[in-house]
Amino acid sequence: MTMPIITGVRTVSIPVDDQDAALAFYTESLGFAVLRDLPTPTGRWIELSPAEGGVILTLEPAAAGILRGAIGIRFTTEDADAAHTALAARGVAVDEILRWPGVPPMFAFRDPDGNAFSISEAATMDE
Repeated sequence: MTMPIITGVRTVSIPVDDQDAALAFYTESLGFAVLRDLPTPTGRWIELSPAEGGVILTLEPAAAGILRGAIGIRFTTEDADAAHTALAARGVAVDEILRWPGVPPMFAFRDPDGNAFSISEAATMDE
C-alpha cells in the first residue's frame, strides 16, 4: 500500500489588503487567537485559530485584482442567535439567520475586505 500524498489541511488562507486591520478584526471582533505573527519578504505570516481550534487561518496579503466573495468556510457556534447578536453589536456585517427544517440555523457575514463566510450552529447527530 502506498502512503497518501495529502494527509490533511494545515491552513486556510484569507486574502486581505491590510494585515493590521484584518488582524484587529479577526482577534477583536471574532475572538480568534494569534498563533504566529512573523515577518516575511511580502508582509507577515499570521496564523489564527478560533476558540476551539481545529483549523488554522492565515491572513495573507491579497494579490492585485483578486476578487472577493464567498470563501466556503463555515464556522461553528453553540448559539447562532447569540453569535449573530454579538457580531452585529461589534459592527460586523451580518445577514439574516437562515432557518430551514432539519438544518442547523446559520448566517453569513463579511470581513472588512469583503471576504464572505458563514456561521452554523453546531448540530448534534440526533437533530
